[in-house]
Order: sequence, then structure tokens, then C-alpha cells
Amino acid sequence: MFTGLVEAVGTIVAVSRRWDVTVFHVGSPFAGELKRGESVAVSGVCTTVTECDGASFAVELTGETMNVSRFSFVTMGERVNLERALPADGRLDGHFVAGHVDGTALVMSLRRGRRAAELWLNLPQGLMRYIVRKGSLCVDGVSLTVAAVEGNACSVAVIPETLAGTTLGTLAAGKRVNVETDLIARYVEKLMGLEAPCGASKTPSELTAERLAQMGW
Repeated sequence: MFTGLVEAVGTIVAVSRRWDVTVFHVGSPFAGELKRGESVAVSGVCTTVTECDGASFAVELTGETMNVSRFSFVTMGERVNLERALPADGRLDGHFVAGHVDGTALVMSLRRGRRAAELWLNLPQGLMRYIVRKGSLCVDGVSLTVAAVEGNACSVAVIPETLAGTTLGTLAAGKRVNVETDLIARYVEKLMGLEAPCGASKTPSELTAERLAQMGW
């Protein structure tokens, strides 16, 4: 599990194919502290370290991860956000982040103020079901709070510390980012039988009303 609090920004130093997986070598300031088998969130994607030395570590991504994330477009030299897994005796901060990316969002704008910035994202309709004002959203591994929701778009406020210490400060309209929605919301939806059928466009409120009617409420 992760918290969405980025520890460092790394760099993709090599990309290669190994049979049916894609191998990314990531330059990292804490590469020398890693061991094979450890989990590291790379721009929000939970990965397992397969090789490591004092300067970089390697991870392997399957076709599923490549399909749902923006790693299909990642190239050498690109900067990525890094976070090691939360230790069992560690202090819980940020949000609950599994590192299981739900998909990608399109950056609509990054509107900078005197210090902070407002980031607007366009998400697939299926993911907007889990986006609520003041709810949590993980963007490229960064834990953020939703400020506004409009149709299939939402905004998050980005403080100066996050702009300077992560890759979010380099975003521009047209770029894609990995997004992970609230894990608890998805479990609640499943347990209450509120999942929309494939291709359905009903809102969570409509599905809840139907479910309550079925229960005789």
C-alpha cells in the first residue's frame, strides 16, 4: 500500500522488451537502498523491483498495466514520481493508494496562480462515477483532493511544494496522467450491487435508488 506522498522524482534511463513484458530501468536517489522484490510506485503504478544497483532499479510491466496506464508512451529521459511501499509500522498519511491504476486522464489545463496551481483533468465516464468533491484522487502517484466536478472533468489544487517536488509542475494541456480513484468507493459499490452493467451510463445515485427500491425501501 502507498499514501500518494511522493518521495523523489526519478528518470527512465532505459526501456526494453523481455518476452511478454516491458522492462523499465529507473534512475532513483534511493536505488541503493532497494532490494529485489520490494514494491515501488512509479508514477502511481505499483511495481516490483527485479534488479537494482546504486543508481537505478528495474521493473517489469505486463500488457495489462501497459494498456491501462500511460506507460505505453513513456520514453527514455522522462521523469517519474517515486514512492516506496508503506511499512507496516509506518505513519499513515496522505490517502489510501493501492498503486492499481484505473486508467488515464487527459490534462485540460494547469492554471498557475501566484504560488499554487489548479489542475483540470478529463476522465473517462466510467471513472467519473467515483469522483466527488472533496474526495481523493491519485494523479501520477500524487495524492490530491478533488476541488470541483463538472461533467466528465474535475479539478484539483496543487500546492507549491507538490509543484516543485513532483512531475505535476511540468504538466501541460494534452498530456496524459495515470489516475487511481478511491479504492473504498469501488468496494462499497461492489458489495451493494451498484455496479453498472457493461456499457450502462446510469449514475451512482440512479443505481442506489434502484437498489433501495428492490429492497422495498
